[in-house]
Amino acid sequence: MIDHNVLLVFFTTSVILALSPGPDNLFVLAQSAQEGRMAGFYVTLGLATGLIGHTTAVAFGLAAIVRSSLYAFTILKYIGAAYLLYLAWQAFRASAATGRMEDVQHFSPWGLYRRGIIMNLTNPKVSLFFLAFLPQFVDPARGSMTLQFFQLGGVFMLATLLVFGLISLLAGGAGERFRRSAFAQKAINRIAAMVFIGLALKLAFSER
Repeated sequence: MIDHNVLLVFFTTSVILALSPGPDNLFVLAQSAQEGRMAGFYVTLGLATGLIGHTTAVAFGLAAIVRSSLYAFTILKYIGAAYLLYLAWQAFRASAATGRMEDVQHFSPWGLYRRGIIMNLTNPKVSLFFLAFLPQFVDPARGSMTLQFFQLGGVFMLATLLVFGLISLLAGGAGERFRRSAFAQKAINRIAAMVFIGLALKLAFSER
């Protein structure tokens, strides 16, 4: 098992990284502003679940394949970019609904959870980041490398849940008063669509 002091350093670093502007936290912010804080929480749970896949990929060497194979990297990133464009189209076409938030929530919790998983798993740069980041905190002398990778992945998931959960809370609360206006909600939907398009382009043109 990993030393507690090392885990503390890893957790602190993970929180800082989660706070740094990036595709995932911008995605959570946009969804929370558009649909409400609970929507952001469900997306956050999906993103955190997706990290299990990336942790597994690192633990069993699959991420190394993505790093060495331009074809695999390109396929994954284009799938992710296409999905983000699909979400942008949905946001652009979304109709405005006003009133109390408990009356206008029209999202599917499972759909948003699934959205977060897909968003995370189709971003090959997350696996490459884990491949470069996690081994720095692993010590072969402290037992199974695989178990240590999963331990680190779990700590990173916890940091993600805490930070992205806070983003959901703040962005959802800030957007609630605007969603009471049909015009403002339409504007929020358009802004969310532009965020998704920007994330799609960034992913599509990213390099290993």
